[in-house]
Amino acid sequence: MEKKLTLAALAFSVGFIGYALIKTDTVSLQAHTTNETKSMIASVGALDFANETKNNRTIIDVRTPEEYAEGHIAGAQNIDFYAGDFSDKISQLNKNTPYAIYCRSGNRSGQTLMFMESLGFTNVVDLQGGIGAWVSAGNTLCTNC
Repeated sequence: MEKKLTLAALAFSVGFIGYALIKTDTVSLQAHTTNETKSMIASVGALDFANETKNNRTIIDVRTPEEYAEGHIAGAQNIDFYAGDFSDKISQLNKNTPYAIYCRSGNRSGQTLMFMESLGFTNVVDLQGGIGAWVSAGNTLCTNC
């Protein structure tokens, strides 16, 4: 009987701690989804990315020029991840400017996010799932904008 009570107390404690951690993450995420541009380095979903791009962020598409020409987020500038001068171009950006970055699937932009953080950028959001997630969420692309 005592063993069952001990196990029940342990299970309750673990569940309570897990709930507290989840609740803390939820509060933290809500702080990042307000209309104010906050300093952060984060990968965010399409809805949060759309909200963040309304907050005066410079949008960077790190896909190839061919991918960019097929359709991109309005206002995005293209800096090709595979170009030989990619690192130089990213390094020359103003580290105090808030950025929103994306690629096709989230791989290249995820790597770019880590690179920018290593260079001292403090306000960059990356689109989880890339342009595919953007379109799946009902957002549009443009070719002449």
